[in-house]
Amino acid sequence: MVLDTALGDPVFWMAAFAGGAFAASIGALPAFIFTGFMVIAGEAAALGGAEADVTGLIGFGPIFGPHISFAAGAAAAAYAAKQGYLDDGKDIASALGTHNVDVLVVGGLFGVFGFAAVELLNVVEFGTDTIALMVFVSALVHRVAFGYDIIGEVTGDNIFDMSPAERGEENAPGIWLPWQYKPGGVAMIGLVGGLVGGFTYIATESVVLVFGISAASLVFLNCGIDDFPVTHHITLPAAVGAFSAVATGFSPTVAMFFAIGFGIFGAFMGELCNRVFYAHGKTHVDPPAFGIAASGLLAALLTIIGVFDETFWATFGL
Repeated sequence: MVLDTALGDPVFWMAAFAGGAFAASIGALPAFIFTGFMVIAGEAAALGGAEADVTGLIGFGPIFGPHISFAAGAAAAAYAAKQGYLDDGKDIASALGTHNVDVLVVGGLFGVFGFAAVELLNVVEFGTDTIALMVFVSALVHRVAFGYDIIGEVTGDNIFDMSPAERGEENAPGIWLPWQYKPGGVAMIGLVGGLVGGFTYIATESVVLVFGISAASLVFLNCGIDDFPVTHHITLPAAVGAFSAVATGFSPTVAMFFAIGFGIFGAFMGELCNRVFYAHGKTHVDPPAFGIAASGLLAALLTIIGVFDETFWATFGL
């Protein structure tokens, strides 16, 4: 059964190595921005009737699939920091170039790891967005592999306490997005992004187009624009919620309310990952990947208990 998947095709293994190494050279965030552009291009082509699966084979495939490219770029940054090539292991915006071939090899190996893991998870129909899940898991693996603490040093009263950073204390936790971590702001961007994701699905019947839009928008963040929100862990879950609601027979208006709920849930799951896994550590563990994977599990649960008739991702083989 496994050989019927891309795992049985050496072309995919070679492409995954190249995708991981390429992401290491250009940086994890720039690679992810390319993911967004490729998803937009692929969904636009699909809506126009094209037969080529640009979204699946390029945007989410072995070159720009986040489990391969972004995860590998983050691993390469962690490795580069450990070797003294990079000042900050959380720096996913900087290109690492070709100065150190070992960094590219690390990226390539993590690209292969992400490819193989997602293909295996898809065989067993794991029950959520396996790409997002592996972006998160790969970050924990690179922390262990390169000798970093999985959580890091907690300097506040508890793991959720960000006050040392707010006071500017030395060795304070490094907040993922200083402009997007307070509960009120997280809830509001969750609501707004939820509406954007829900409407985009209802208008186009594409679940992932809005993910591509959110991912591509990060070109502005990568260019240094202050206070730019990150939303793909909000808009994609919202589109998934709207998809499930429409597929179950709910009206578009009700589907929008489900989209709001999933958007807010994804936003807060991302913030949960920030406070538990990202803030106290020294490498990048991706909050949006955690938020998307958690939202996929929520959609699967709602399908299992009968709220939805179906969800976007396979439901544990059921």
